[in-house]
Amino acid sequence: MAGWIQAQQLQGDALRQMQVLYGQHFPIEVRHYLAQWIESQPWDAIDLDNPQDRAQATQLLEGLVQELQKKAEHQVGEDGFLLKIKLGHYATQLQNTYDRCPMELVRCIRHILYNEQRLVREATNVSGNSSAGILVDAMSQKHLQINQTFEELRLVTQDTENELKKLQQTQEYFIIQYQESLRIQAQFAQLAQLNPQERLSRETALQQKQVSLEAWLQREAQTLQQYRVELAEKHQKTLQLLRKQQTIILDDELIQWKRRQQLAGNGGPPEGSLDVLQSWCEKLAEIIWQNRQQIRRAEHLCQQLPIPGPVEEMLAEVNATITDIISALVTSTFIIEKQPPQVLKTQTKFAATVRLLVGGKLNVHMNPPQVKATIISEQQAKSLLKNENTRNECSGEILNNCCVMEYHQATGTLSAHFRNMSLKRIKRADRRGAESVTEEKFTVLFESQFSVGSNELVFQVKTLSLPVVVIVHGSQDHNATATVLWDNAFAEPGRVPFAVPDKVLWPQLCEALNMKFKAEVQSNRGLTKENLLFLAQKLFNNSSSHLEDYNGMSVSWSQFNRENLPGWNYTFWQWFDGVMEVLKKHHKPHWNDGAILGFVNKQQAHDLLINKPDGTFLLRFSDSEIGGITIAWKFDSPDRNLWNLKPFTTRDFSIRSLADRLGDLNYLIYVFPDRPKDEVFSKYYTPVLAKAVDGYVKPQIKQVVPEFVSASADSAGSSATYMDQAPSPAVCPQPHYNMYPQNPDPVLDQDGEFDLDETMDVARHVEELLRRPMDSLDPSLPPPTGLFTPARGSLS
Repeated sequence: MAGWIQAQQLQGDALRQMQVLYGQHFPIEVRHYLAQWIESQPWDAIDLDNPQDRAQATQLLEGLVQELQKKAEHQVGEDGFLLKIKLGHYATQLQNTYDRCPMELVRCIRHILYNEQRLVREATNVSGNSSAGILVDAMSQKHLQINQTFEELRLVTQDTENELKKLQQTQEYFIIQYQESLRIQAQFAQLAQLNPQERLSRETALQQKQVSLEAWLQREAQTLQQYRVELAEKHQKTLQLLRKQQTIILDDELIQWKRRQQLAGNGGPPEGSLDVLQSWCEKLAEIIWQNRQQIRRAEHLCQQLPIPGPVEEMLAEVNATITDIISALVTSTFIIEKQPPQVLKTQTKFAATVRLLVGGKLNVHMNPPQVKATIISEQQAKSLLKNENTRNECSGEILNNCCVMEYHQATGTLSAHFRNMSLKRIKRADRRGAESVTEEKFTVLFESQFSVGSNELVFQVKTLSLPVVVIVHGSQDHNATATVLWDNAFAEPGRVPFAVPDKVLWPQLCEALNMKFKAEVQSNRGLTKENLLFLAQKLFNNSSSHLEDYNGMSVSWSQFNRENLPGWNYTFWQWFDGVMEVLKKHHKPHWNDGAILGFVNKQQAHDLLINKPDGTFLLRFSDSEIGGITIAWKFDSPDRNLWNLKPFTTRDFSIRSLADRLGDLNYLIYVFPDRPKDEVFSKYYTPVLAKAVDGYVKPQIKQVVPEFVSASADSAGSSATYMDQAPSPAVCPQPHYNMYPQNPDPVLDQDGEFDLDETMDVARHVEELLRRPMDSLDPSLPPPTGLFTPARGSLS
C-alpha cells in the first residue's frame, strides 16, 4: 500500500487531479480501505483484448467484493456502523456495475494506479537528480515511514478493540453463568422443604449441574484472566509503538520545524506549513485517546469482575503510560506559529500567533481557552524550565496580552492571534561585565489552561518565544540584530535559555552571514568565496589570500560585535550591517546585476584596475565609512593613474541615485572588468524632464569632480544650471589637470577622495538662488560668496 500512502501526500493541483480519478465507477473509499489488497493484485497481467483472460478478471472482481464485505463485517462501534453500511453498499454497487464486464474493472483500476504513480513521480521528482531532489526523496521516504506506522497503529488499535469486545462478551456470559451458579445454591436451600425422596432426587441433579458449572466457571475464569493479560500485553506493545512514533514526530519533525523557524529569523527559507505536522499530531491524539478509552474500559471490566492476578498492576502501568504520552503530546503541540519580533521596541505594536495542533481533535474548542502573554527575563526562563516557583514574575508590562483561542472550521486549526500587543515598559537585570543592553535577552511566555475528555484531564500549557532583545530607540536596532543573529544561528537543541557558544568556527559564521545577506538584500546573489575571503581578512586582520587558512579559526562574540576592528572605530558587524543597509535601500538591482564588486579594499582595487584601459571603474564598499560606497577608476594623468572618490552614503543616494551619479561622470566608460557603463546602468538613469511650461527653468543637480573639469567643459552645453553635489565631471578628451595649480582643491583629498559634506551647503544655496524671481536680484550686487567661485568648479 506504499503507493496509496504516497498518493495521500499529494497537494494542490496534483491532489485535485488524483481526486478526479475516482467517482461512482470506483469510490475513493474502496481504494483507501483495500489499498494493500488492490496494490498486490496482478492487474497488468491481464490482456484486455484477450477474451480468455475474462475468467481471471472475474476472479479479481469477486475477490474485491469479498474483501469489501470482509472489511465491512469487521467494523464495530458507533463510528464503524456507518462505515459498515457504506462498504457493504459499495460491494453491491461494484458487483452490479462490473458483473457483466469484469474487464472494465481491470481497465478502470489500471488507469487509476497508473495516473496515481505518475502524479507521485512528478511531485517527488521536482529536481531530478539534484541535491534538492534527493532531499525531497529522503523526506518522502521519512513521511512514508511515518504514515506506514500510523497504518500499523490503526490496525493494532482495531485489533485491541476487537479483543476488548470479545473479552466483554466473554465476561458478560461468565457473569450470567455465575448468576446461574448462585441460583443453584439458592435452590439447595429450598430442598429442605421437600420430602426425602424428592429431595434426594433433586439434590443429585443439582449437585451434578453445580459441579459441571463450577468446573466451567473455573476454566472460564482462567480464560478471562488470560484474555485480560493478553489484552494488557497488546496495549503495552501499542504504547511502545505510539511512544516511538510520537518521539519521531515531536522530537524530530516538530523540533526541525522550530529550528527552521529560528533560522527563518536570520533570513533562512520559510519554516513551512504546519498542516502536515498537525495531521500527524491529530492522528496521534486520536489513536492515543482510543487506546486510553480501551484501557479504562478494561479497568472497568476488572473492577466489575475481580479475578486475582497481575492484570490490575499491568493496567495501572499502561494507564499511567498513556496519560504521560497524551500529556507530552498536548504540551508539546502548544506552539508559536508566528513569532513576535525578535528586536522588540517599546511602545510599538507587535503581533504573534499561538496554535494548539491537537485542539480540534481533542474538542478543546468546545470551551475555548484563553492564552496570556508575558515578557520574562533569561533568568526567569531558566527557573521556569526547572519548575521553580516563578508564578506571576515578569520583566515588563505588555498591553493587550490576553486572547481567546479561535477554532477555524475550514482549516481545523485552533489558534490565538495577538494582533495589537505593545510592550509598555521593561525591567532590565543587572548587566554582566561589558554586556550592553542590546545583548540582554528576554522571551515572551504564552500560557493557557484547558481540560479534555469531560474534564478528565486538565492541562496547563506554556511555551516560550525565541529570544527577543528589547530596545527603546531605533539607534539600538543594529546591535540588537547582531545579538539575535548570533543566537538564532548558533543555538543548540535543548539548550538552557538562552545559552549560545561564545566562539564559533569561521565557516559557521560565514553560513549565517550569507543567509542574512541574501535575505536582507533580497537577492539570490550571495557571498562568494572571494567575498568571504575579504571578510575573513578584515575580521582577523590577516593578509592570507587562501580561504582554507581561515577554516580552523574561531570567531568570538567580542570580535563579532563588541570590540572595534583594529584601526577602525566600528565593529565587524556594524560594518557588515552597513553594507546590507545601503544595498537594501538603494542598490539591490545593481548588486543583482553584478555591477557592484563591493568586497575589495583600496589596494585590491588598485591591483584589479592597474592594467585596464582608461575609464575602467569598479564600485567597492568603503573601509572608512559604514555603509559607504566609493568609485575607483583608472585614468592616466601626470600625477596618478588610479583615482578613488570620497565614499557616498545612504544620505547621498537619497539625493541622487548611484546610476545618475555614474551617468554624470562621462569619463567612466567600463564597469570592471569590461562591461560598457551605459549597458549596465542606463536603464536606471532618471529620465530627462520635458521643458517646463510655467515659465520656469527647472534646475538639475549634477555630479562633477573638479580635477576632471576643463576650462571649456560643457561651455556650449544646455541651459540647465548644474552644481557639484558630490565629485562630478564633465568629459574632456584631454583634461586640464593643472587648471588651478596654485590652489589645491579640498574636494579631493590626498588619496584622491572627494568630500561630499564640503559641497552640500553650496548645493542648497544654488537651489535657493535659482528659485528666486529674476527681477528680485540686484545686478549691482556681487554674487553670493562660495557660489560661483571658479576654484570649486561647481558650475558646468
